[in-house]
Amino acid sequence: MAKIKVTKVRSDIKRPETQKRTLKALGLKKIGQTVEHDDTPTILGMIKKVNHLVSVETK
Repeated sequence: MAKIKVTKVRSDIKRPETQKRTLKALGLKKIGQTVEHDDTPTILGMIKKVNHLVSVETK
């Protein structure tokens, strides 16, 4: 299974609560923080929901 690097690049201030919870579920707290996840449909759906707040790299 492929890996994906997700980096938080924008703040979640003044964002809907669902987007804040999605970032928390991805493991992102601070701007500039990077986490690595497997390339699963669940993770891809979460990234799609907050794609304007994160940047994504594939390995």
